[in-house]
Amino acid sequence: MMNYFESDDLKKFPAIGKFRGELARKFFEYYGKVMDEDGALTRREKALIALAVAHAQKCPYCIDAYTEACLSNGADPEQMSEAVHVAATMMAGITLVHNVQMLNKLDKLGV
Repeated sequence: MMNYFESDDLKKFPAIGKFRGELARKFFEYYGKVMDEDGALTRREKALIALAVAHAQKCPYCIDAYTEACLSNGADPEQMSEAVHVAATMMAGITLVHNVQMLNKLDKLGV
């Protein structure tokens, strides 16, 4: 059975530059500058944010990568789980706040 997500495919990520290498290089330079250095946020904090986003965006490659990044940057499983819960809470809130749009439409329709 075919599987679209093969964890080994993450190793092929640099191949995105196969036909437009300069664009891939710029992306990886930007990515490295943001993710691989401490700034206002530590690398641990950035890895936790990335792990949460990976879950919200349902990216199995990113979940694998940032689970390892979180651990290598000093996060523990409790912090990682809490970050995922923050993402889940945000996704639920984002969905539910759109209820205001529906309520506005219902008001306009006189319902």
